[in-house]
Parts: sequence; structure tokens; C-alpha cells
Amino acid sequence: MGNSSSTALPPHDSPRAFGHRRSFSISKLIRCGSPNSTINVLDQHHDTMHLVDEKPRFSTQSQETPTLAYSPSYATFTDSSDPAALAYEEFLKVYPEYRLTWILDTLRRTDYTRLDRTGETYVDYMGGALYPESLIRVHTNFLNSNILGNTHSVSNSSRLSLECADEARAAVLSFFKASNKDYAVIFTANATAALKLVGESYPFTGGSTLVLGVDSHNSVHGIREFATHKGARTTYIASTPVGGLDSTAAKNVLLRNRPQSKDLAPCLFVLTGQSNITNSKNDLLLIDYAGSLGYHTVMDAAALGPTSQFSLASLKVDAIAVSFYKMFGFPTGVGALIVKKSFLAQLQRPWFAGGTVDVVQVPGSIVTRAHEPHERFEDGTINYLTLPAVTDGLRFLTAYLPFLPLRLSCLMHFMTRTLVELRHDTTKRPIVQILSRISSQRLKSVGEQSDTGSTVSLLFYGPDGELLPNSFIEYAATKHRISLRTGCMCNPGGAAAILGIEEDMRKLYPGVTLKDFECHMGRELGVVRISLGLASNFQDVWKVLEFASLVGKEAVRQAMWNQWIQSKSMPP
Repeated sequence: MGNSSSTALPPHDSPRAFGHRRSFSISKLIRCGSPNSTINVLDQHHDTMHLVDEKPRFSTQSQETPTLAYSPSYATFTDSSDPAALAYEEFLKVYPEYRLTWILDTLRRTDYTRLDRTGETYVDYMGGALYPESLIRVHTNFLNSNILGNTHSVSNSSRLSLECADEARAAVLSFFKASNKDYAVIFTANATAALKLVGESYPFTGGSTLVLGVDSHNSVHGIREFATHKGARTTYIASTPVGGLDSTAAKNVLLRNRPQSKDLAPCLFVLTGQSNITNSKNDLLLIDYAGSLGYHTVMDAAALGPTSQFSLASLKVDAIAVSFYKMFGFPTGVGALIVKKSFLAQLQRPWFAGGTVDVVQVPGSIVTRAHEPHERFEDGTINYLTLPAVTDGLRFLTAYLPFLPLRLSCLMHFMTRTLVELRHDTTKRPIVQILSRISSQRLKSVGEQSDTGSTVSLLFYGPDGELLPNSFIEYAATKHRISLRTGCMCNPGGAAAILGIEEDMRKLYPGVTLKDFECHMGRELGVVRISLGLASNFQDVWKVLEFASLVGKEAVRQAMWNQWIQSKSMPP
């Protein structure tokens, strides 16, 4: 991306030539023990990958842009006969463009050393990103060198806190390419709190319509409670069988429910940028279309922001919601609503709190709101001690984000294609079924953007085609030191779409519990979710594939099943 060293192929130093085979099945290389090896299989850990020892030079000073000065290096293996080494060599032959992302191998080796040190395979980036160790060091050094006070004062310590907050707001606007003239940044606890701000403050009336996609997070669905309370109606755009919106269908719904009077009965369209369970990215041009019809528009960008680049300079959206821990792992407890000032002026807070007001008459009813628009929406004291980490975190992510879609595209294509090839050793039936959307395109160069996310939602099946409980898979994965997630991911609409239980969802009744729903269905609900992110590499994917292969080995699976059953009978 403008730096020739960042996109040039490094010298080929594969440990061993693979020969002249013209076709090769990665799944055949997955060997995690013989079918008879049932002892200690749950605690195996293969330290087969050794990384090149080169030191990076990375600076995240609070007043400087990060500088990158790496030489090309990437993961390699010392034992060329190891199945993982053979698989990695073949992987590079099929996906040579993966080498263009060598800088992320260097990042993994220097900023995420705890992964290899602890032996944990982390594949839950959609749940939360892993913080880079350098960000923690920089932030800790800053806190140890300065005195910060509550921003609601004029002392030296308070002034420094306010300067850091202003710098963080500027960094957020810069990252999303939003103009300070047009947009404001409101710091919240997370993306959920940002969406709640919109819901509780939006001027719904009896003639208003809230339009949502079925495949959305519960934080988006929750806005309908505010709409209903004010007499507005909620209309849903159906999900496709693999999640996300069909653009034509979405436009038809938006057109049929277009606002008749933007001033008297304003209407709101909330778009999920990327689904956290179906892996679908929605067409952001729907925001422009809705705006042309007179809707106010909001985007939930919590899942989209960590691995995708988009610009508010070209996207005509009134507000977006983000969580910073989803983007770079630290700090938790800080998100933001990035909102047009013109839209912010139309939002009406239903209450006030410390920090949001200038004058309050007590007793009485007179309230004068704070002068700065963003202050009227930041209840109490903002998280001023961690806002400097937001600034540094965004600068950190800016340096690596251009390389990330290409790397994740390679890993996702490899992982999904290998998963569907895996078979049980006894019946040769498939071990998994992938339910989430699979990318229709393969990226080939740095800077390209994928048409999907980096999430795989799947189900595991036994040798006779019986569905294996998600709780069993989660237990077994945990014993293999793999951090993944199971369930509906707080996205009931998206889960119902890919599980094919939308008709059952319509039969729910007031007071129903998840246990009731599962009893009706006769099985656990939800999926197994594997999600990749900034620190993901081939080693992580390989270990996931090793684990999936183990589920297909009769003796090994039975040993894991017996231990799971035993664990359920033990007191908590």
C-alpha cells in the first residue's frame, strides 16, 4: 500500500520441497493420534511451529503515527516431516498471496507471545479481539508518567484528561474518515450502549416506522422497545437462508414504509454492517438509498469495524456504533457513537445526569443542557483513564488493517474447504456442516476488501448423521485449549435463518424460555462459531482442523464424550 517492502514477496525459504504432486488433500495430513489412543488425548498440545526470531521496531507514541520497519519473515517449521509443516507448505503453494501478509506474522510473534506461551488457540475474535502487548506497555507507561483527573474540572490533571479525550475523539474521526465539521464522537460503554442512546432519544411518533434486518444483534432489536413505547411500528427485512439482506428485497421494504413526513413522523433504518453469526456483509449502499427516501440511518458496525475499512466521507450514514475492544482488544468498557451533528440535534434525551447539563433547577423543572452536543449524551464521567489507549489502539490498527482482509481470505478459504472434506473414520460421513455464508471471492492483493467476514458457524455430526450437542463440542475444544464460542450469539434472527427454524421462531409465546424452545425442538439450539482476527495465523487454523478431525475418530470421540458426561454429573 504505497510501501514496496510491504507488498513484495519475501524470498522463498520453505523448509522442504513438496515434490511434483498435482493434487493434494489437506485433510489427509491431519493426524492427531491413532483411533486407539484414548489416554491423555484431551490434553495433547503440539508445539510444532517455531517462528523466525526477528525483532520488530514499532512505535506507538501518543503524539506520533506508528512506524513500521520490518524485514520479510513469516511462520516456518523446524520439522519438515510434521503433517502441519507439509500442510503449511502446500497451503503456501495454493495461496501464495498469503506471503504478502508476512508483517502480521511478525506482529503475532512480538505482540501476541502469550498465545504460543500458553498454548491457547484463540478463535473467538468476534467475541472480542486480543490486545497487543505493546499497546498495554505504552498505555501503562503513560499512566505511570502522568496524573489524570476527572474531566469535569479545571485543574492541571483534569485538563490533561480533557486533552486526551479530545485527542481520542479526533483519532476516532480520523480512523473512520469523518469530518470534524459534520460528525461528533460520543463515548459510551460499548456499541450496545451507543445503539441504546439512539433508541431512547429518537423522536418516534405514532406514524413512525423502524426498519430492521432480521439478521441483527439483540442490541439492534432492542430499539424496537423504544419505538413501540412511543407508538411507532417495527418492520423487518427478512434474512436470506445464509444470512444477511437481499438488496432488492430490502429496497422494497424501505420503499413501502418510506416516511410520509420526515418532520412529523420520522422513520429510522438500522443496518447491520456485518452479521456476527452468519458471516454476511450487507450492502452499505442501502444506507444511501434509505437516506434518499427520507429515513434517518444508523449502522451497527461492531462486527464490521475490526477487519474492514470503510469511510464516512463517502457513506451517507447518520450514525454508527462501535466497540473498541472488538477492534483491538483494549480497553473494554469503551465504545462510541459516531454521529452527524445534524442528526444529534434531533435526538431528545429522556433524562439527564451529571456531566450532561449546565444548570438544573431544584426543586423545579428547568434544565439547561451542556453546551457541547456530545456532552449531553455522555452520562456521568467518561472513562478518561483509558481514552489514551483508544488513540494508540486506532493508530496501531491503522498500520495493520490493510493487510488483514487478504490474510483472512486465505485462511478462511483454506479452513472452510478443508472442513467440508473431513469424514468420520467409520462411516465416511461428513463431520461438520457449515451454515454461515462462504465468500464468493478470493482476495489476491493487499488492500482488497472481502464480501464476507471471517466467521464460520457450523454444526458437528456423529458418524451416523446425528447432531452432536454444541455443549459437548465446546467442552472438548476447551480441553484442547481452543477458545471458540457456541450458541445463538445474541442474534436470534440470524441463527434461526441459518438453522432453518424460522417457522418455529414464529410460534414462540410470551414468557417462553430458551429451555422451553430447546425442549420443543428436541435439541440444543445455536451453532459452533469460529472467528478469526488480527493475530490469527495458519497455526490457529491448523489446530482447529486437527480438533475437528479428532471428532471424526471413533475411539477418540468416545473418550471425549465419556469425560463430558462425567463432568456433567460432577458438582459445580
